[in-house]
Amino acid sequence: MNNQAAVEVIDLTHYWQVIRRQLKKVILFSAAITALAVLVALVMTPVYRSTATIMIESEEAKILSIEEVYGLSRASDEYYNTQFEILKSRELAERVVRKLNLLDVAEFNPYHPSNKKAFSIKEMLFGEGESPTDKETFAATVDTLMGQTQVAPVRKTQLVKVSVESESAALAERAANEMARQFIESQLDAKIDLTKQAAGWLTERLGGLKQKLEESEKRLQEYREANNLVDVEGVDTLVAKEIDQITEKLVDARSRRLELQSTYEQLQSLGELTYENLSNLPSILSSQLVMNLRENETSAELKVSELKKRYGELHPKMIAAESDLEAVRESVFTQMKRIASAIESDYLVAKNKEQSLQRALADAKADAQSINRTEFTLSGYQREVRTNRQLYEAFFNRVSETTATGDLQSANARIVDSAVIAKDPVKPNKKLIVILALVVSGMFGLALALLADILDSTVKNGDDVDRKLGVPMLGLLPLVSEKESGGDPQRLVRAFVDEGLDGFRELVRTLRTSLTLASMQKPANIILVTSSVPGEGKTTTSCNIAEAFGQMEKTLLIDCDMRRPSVAKKFGLPSGKPGLSNAVAYPEMLDECIQTVEGVGIDVISSGPVPPNPLELLGSKNFRDILDTLRQRYSRIIIDSAPMQAVSDALYLSTIVDGVVYIVKADSTKDRLAKEGIQRLDDNNARVMGVVLNQVDIEREARYADSYSGYYDPYAYTSEKSES
Repeated sequence: MNNQAAVEVIDLTHYWQVIRRQLKKVILFSAAITALAVLVALVMTPVYRSTATIMIESEEAKILSIEEVYGLSRASDEYYNTQFEILKSRELAERVVRKLNLLDVAEFNPYHPSNKKAFSIKEMLFGEGESPTDKETFAATVDTLMGQTQVAPVRKTQLVKVSVESESAALAERAANEMARQFIESQLDAKIDLTKQAAGWLTERLGGLKQKLEESEKRLQEYREANNLVDVEGVDTLVAKEIDQITEKLVDARSRRLELQSTYEQLQSLGELTYENLSNLPSILSSQLVMNLRENETSAELKVSELKKRYGELHPKMIAAESDLEAVRESVFTQMKRIASAIESDYLVAKNKEQSLQRALADAKADAQSINRTEFTLSGYQREVRTNRQLYEAFFNRVSETTATGDLQSANARIVDSAVIAKDPVKPNKKLIVILALVVSGMFGLALALLADILDSTVKNGDDVDRKLGVPMLGLLPLVSEKESGGDPQRLVRAFVDEGLDGFRELVRTLRTSLTLASMQKPANIILVTSSVPGEGKTTTSCNIAEAFGQMEKTLLIDCDMRRPSVAKKFGLPSGKPGLSNAVAYPEMLDECIQTVEGVGIDVISSGPVPPNPLELLGSKNFRDILDTLRQRYSRIIIDSAPMQAVSDALYLSTIVDGVVYIVKADSTKDRLAKEGIQRLDDNNARVMGVVLNQVDIEREARYADSYSGYYDPYAYTSEKSES
């Protein structure tokens, strides 16, 4: 199944029609409730409200470490929330009750003698109960005051509004101001008690701190005497300076030793100290004296070379020049060896100095460590003495201050605006009560109207036919009053052919047209008319349908309601004439059973004598043969049958006719009965052409169902004309 098909569409038009139909009742109901609300509002006792504004300030505690002692943090939001709750506390309400003596006020004391009822069903049934105790009376009065007190902090400020409601404007003003004053006084009392408690605790702690300070000072002095300490800080400073100086000299000595070490190691790697080996050392060649001697050597070599070319090797000048060259070289070599010896000596001296400084630094560090150990122990004793002295002095000062200023406490709250006597009551809001009563009663009335429609199981109009029964509506017939029918109930049987009731006649024509259109695809020459229960106008409708078709074609009306026949009586046919039961029993009498109704234009077969078992008679072969015969003579045959819920005659007849018209009486027939009857016909494969809604209140429906105004206008017009 398609999910969309399974979803029921809400018909807002139907609910609007329901509301329009019940609108007068809803208005009357709402007016009655509103009037009652007005009376209640008028007799209600007015209630006045007065408001006092308090500013709560945060302040630092005057007692040493009171936050740590009591776990308070006044600068936090929790402090203000705590103050708000104190304003709502029972203890504060008790103070106000005592101060204003509210036990004598009947409004606040529910057990006040003036509140005693003159007549009580509870006392009559169970007798007078035990009188409340003073404690119970006081508690009940406090509860009443707390219930009539409101505490509202102003957001993002330190202001709090305290409001009290009372039937007396003066009492409300006094109670609000007293609530604010008692809050301030309770804070002062709490501070004084806290100060006294803290002073006692500080005094008790002060004795222990004094003894502890004396013991720590004694231990410090004993340690100094045992270690011969006078000024450990001066000694420590001297040792530190000595270490710094030794460290600085050690760094210089190590740098000097490393500088000479490379040259020394080069000398050691040469082995024998020859002129050629020493000439390869940069540290020796860089000596200024060696450089000067080398220059002299170079000059001598140039001179020897020049003389050798000029005089030869044996010339005296040549020999003298060579002798000078040898002397210069000897002098250079001697100077090189002297420098090498000095380098070795300088290295050994630098190395010994470095080692000496390292030993001196180790000794100085050992002295410093010894002094540090002594100073560490001494610092511990000094720190203990200093801490105990500071704590003792602080507690001593606080004890003195608390004792001296204990009676000079000030509250951290003050009244910003005192409450004033209210001129106008806050309760009851009479306008609001009346408006709410009007709105709520109207909504409740509409809800009752919709509920009544939901619970209403009758069929009222064409929308109900489609919505509740699920079959097409062929037409509707109006409810004709006794005045309109001229006091003759049988007049409706000839309404289609008699003068007057033009609207009724027009609606019958509409019904005839619907039946004609329904017969176009599949002809319906024989039409069965039935209903759910007796009294729904089934026979009257059958007669008018037959009369309507009689104007167009040859029509026969058969009364098959052989249990409660009424067609012959309604048309005024002579009694004793043979009818359907005679024709079924004696088919040759068929022509004698057909009667022509004068002035109507149709033929009628009455039921005839009532048989003992009508269903057997209708189910016989003779009846079917008679229908076949009549089908050849008449263009349209209308059969009036018994109701569906009473007997099974109509259910059987539906199987041998061409179509069934189902009559439903408006505002009377239960939709369940009609739906069951139609369902039984469907289960029996009968052709249900549609429903005729009978006895519809035209004037009422014309006001609420605009979509059907086309049906109602002719009848309405006729009614107005007849009344005029």
